[in-house]
Amino acid sequence: MRELNLDQLRTLVAIVDLGSFAAAARVLHLAPPTVSLHISELESRVGATLLLRQRSQVRPSGVGEGLVRRARQLLADADQALEEVRRQVQGLEGRVRLGASTGAIAYLLPQALQRLGQSHPDIDVQVMVLTSAETLARLSAGTLDIGLVALPQAAVAGLAVRPWRRDPVMAFVPAQWRAPRSVTPQWLAAQPLILNAPDTRLSRLTSEWFASAGEHPTPRIQLNYNDAVKSLVAAGYGATLLPHEGAQHESEAPYVDPRIVMRPLRPKLWRGLGIAHRSGAPEPATATVLDALWQLRQA
Repeated sequence: MRELNLDQLRTLVAIVDLGSFAAAARVLHLAPPTVSLHISELESRVGATLLLRQRSQVRPSGVGEGLVRRARQLLADADQALEEVRRQVQGLEGRVRLGASTGAIAYLLPQALQRLGQSHPDIDVQVMVLTSAETLARLSAGTLDIGLVALPQAAVAGLAVRPWRRDPVMAFVPAQWRAPRSVTPQWLAAQPLILNAPDTRLSRLTSEWFASAGEHPTPRIQLNYNDAVKSLVAAGYGATLLPHEGAQHESEAPYVDPRIVMRPLRPKLWRGLGIAHRSGAPEPATATVLDALWQLRQA
């Protein structure tokens, strides 16, 4: 049997509900011959009579009743599919795949997700913990929609990367240590250190900061998970260098764990973050998430 036509099924249901071809034609804004043609073609495809004409009343046959029942479900599914697509086109619904580092996920991203949850609860943001290099690779491959990446980044064909934030890098030091009010490369290099893995932009950034003072310290351990790093600092295992996300100045929002003190660096060090996505106009749901992220951009 050939594929069923939704317009013909809609005509069949309208006739059954309204009891006549003429009433269905008026409601569907169709010419009466078109309504008759719909039913004739539908009966031809099914190979059975679907409607019984009894004087002024039209009733479904046994086969017709079964098809009408299925037609109602098919039409409802089609209407639902169109509504879902409409909401996606309007940016009210959809799935957005986002990659970011653990630092951005821990502090910055929850703020955007909270706003999105309130204004666009039907947008599903799927978050993956990735390095900047992994994020850019997945964006290029089409398996990611948005990435929060460390800056600077080399240009990648087909991708747009725009500056987003500039957060100060701070020294996180065990509270029992006698840390100076501002931390220099010389002082910090003489301490046990917990640093990021060498394949990260932050590792290169902090290595350059040490090297500018002629220091090349060897860390006790290298980790990429900030919460684990901070736990080790709180235990007195070593000091670390991490961005203070959410602060525009080093003095803002002192760290809440009493076992850790934060100290500004001398000379100062800043970690830039950018928002990356594929070039061209993003899909509506992706554009909505991008708007929420841009609201966290520093002035």
